[in-house]
Amino acid sequence: MNSPASGLRVASVITGLVSIAHLARLFLHFQILIGSHPVPMWLSGVAFVVFGLLSFWLCKLARIARAAAV
Repeated sequence: MNSPASGLRVASVITGLVSIAHLARLFLHFQILIGSHPVPMWLSGVAFVVFGLLSFWLCKLARIARAAAV
């Protein structure tokens, strides 16, 4: 397997895990504090969508890179 496709696949898995972590925060109601300020829950909803779409896009690019290398 070539290096660009492998790198894209690894990045896709990492961003997918970050997306799942934000979804877990939404369902389990984890509180996150930065200093003494709480991070709003809606921010995890936005992050879930953004990282989920980024993961999907990177996976699609990995498939294209793999097909182009063959």
